[in-house]
Amino acid sequence: MNLPAKSPSASETRHRILDAAEVLFVEHGFEATSMRMITGAARANLAAVNYHFGSKDALIQEVFRRRLTELNRQRLAALDRLEADAGGAALKPSRIVEAYFGTALQLAADTEHGGHTFMRLLGRTYTEPNAFIRKFLAEEYAGVLERFRAALYRALPDVPREEILWRFHFMMGAMSYAIAGTDGLQLFAGRFDDADPVRLMPRLMSFLLGGLRAPLAGFEQACDDQPGRAAA
Repeated sequence: MNLPAKSPSASETRHRILDAAEVLFVEHGFEATSMRMITGAARANLAAVNYHFGSKDALIQEVFRRRLTELNRQRLAALDRLEADAGGAALKPSRIVEAYFGTALQLAADTEHGGHTFMRLLGRTYTEPNAFIRKFLAEEYAGVLERFRAALYRALPDVPREEILWRFHFMMGAMSYAIAGTDGLQLFAGRFDDADPVRLMPRLMSFLLGGLRAPLAGFEQACDDQPGRAAA
């Protein structure tokens, strides 16, 4: 006797929608991805999307939130462990950078459970301005960034705070561009097969730490060296 096929649970449908949206947002961007494309890839109907999320904007938020919440929890847990081990002393700047970016790169190396796809999506938000998503991410990141900024300020008391912020901004940009894929690299390298996400972490961490340790910019000297600038 053949039993009727078991219908998918609401939870399974919800996960399929999120997984499909995540992949399509990476491939086509947020604006170009339609609800019809998402429902087709998820084998669901529009009513199911409306039931679980209510709107496309709410779906986008949930795509980010389901992994970003855990990522930020891991970042704070790593920073908590470092501060507990330090016993009140200032942390090494390199350890702070590793706690923040290392956790993200570990997620980017996960090709089996969607981590790599999600980090590519997160990287895309920095190259494709979207006011709605930027505002949402700013709210999600607020508490985490406050903790890490404070740790860096304390670890680097002789470095101007605006310089710390700029370097952190550069590091965020480098990570986002790197995890977004090797398309840019192939523009000048041609065919490029060494794109293993597991190998990305040691490469990028070495680059980020090098940028953090670089000498401070000599703005006055740079201005004096500009062509056509009269000597004082």
